[in-house]
Amino acid sequence: MQGTIDGFSYGFVTPVAAYIMACLGSALGLRCVVRTLLNQDSWKPGWLALGAAAIGCGIWTMHFIAMIGFQVEETAVRYDIGLTVTSLAVAIVVVGIGVFVVGYRGATPAALSAAGIVTGLGVAAMHYLGMAALHLNGTIRYDTMTVGLSVVIAIVAATAALWAAVSIRGFLTSLGASLVMGVAVSGMHYTGMAAVSVHLHETSGNTWAGDSPTSLLLPMLIGPIIFLLLAAVVVMFDPLLVLGDGEWGAKSPRQQPARQTHQIPQIPQQPAAPHTGQRPASWQRPPAPTRTDLRL
Repeated sequence: MQGTIDGFSYGFVTPVAAYIMACLGSALGLRCVVRTLLNQDSWKPGWLALGAAAIGCGIWTMHFIAMIGFQVEETAVRYDIGLTVTSLAVAIVVVGIGVFVVGYRGATPAALSAAGIVTGLGVAAMHYLGMAALHLNGTIRYDTMTVGLSVVIAIVAATAALWAAVSIRGFLTSLGASLVMGVAVSGMHYTGMAAVSVHLHETSGNTWAGDSPTSLLLPMLIGPIIFLLLAAVVVMFDPLLVLGDGEWGAKSPRQQPARQTHQIPQIPQQPAAPHTGQRPASWQRPPAPTRTDLRL
């Protein structure tokens, strides 16, 4: 017997909230990576790690906020705590691999392709690992073609995100890129969910273990959301990220040309005349008139 799946049990509340979290995580991650590009003297590993954590938390939070609206009418839904937490760790680690590769190697075709594939496969693994944490009175099955499409979307979205992280520096362009990334991440999630079908078991006994979506996911989402808000505060109060390429400048102090000091032009001095013990001619008095010059 096929179960009746409803992915929008709370209407558009969960997809809109999930999209906002995906955009927030992407925007913070992009700005953190841009921070390492604007100032080479900054602590690069720290900013890249913060960016990877922001993007990973955004993707994970997006997934499980959307899953709050998932239900099967004929059976209750539970989640395994261990797999749910593991999926968060997977999201942060795989995004970190991609961010560090492009952060140190740049957006070269080889580095971008390798990092995009690894990160995209990792994001897809996070999604399906999170789905593996779902327990219900039935068997979850997937359509192979739709799953493959969701993985391709994840790889393309990850590659585009990593390219944007090292190529887009302006605030408005980063904001636009984060909105597009939010669409891509949400599209990957709901494409993967479209591949899901539930085959119910004959028995109706609740023999599966786990916690309900609201009792497990809502408390667990508090931590990543608080982290994203704190990361947003760090980004908002960082002057280099606020000013961007404007007053602060996109070049680091090592890259900036040496400051030129304006010197007062020197008036050339003539060499002093040798000292002869006599006063200069301009200082000598005119000779006194002789008596023959006097009129009688």
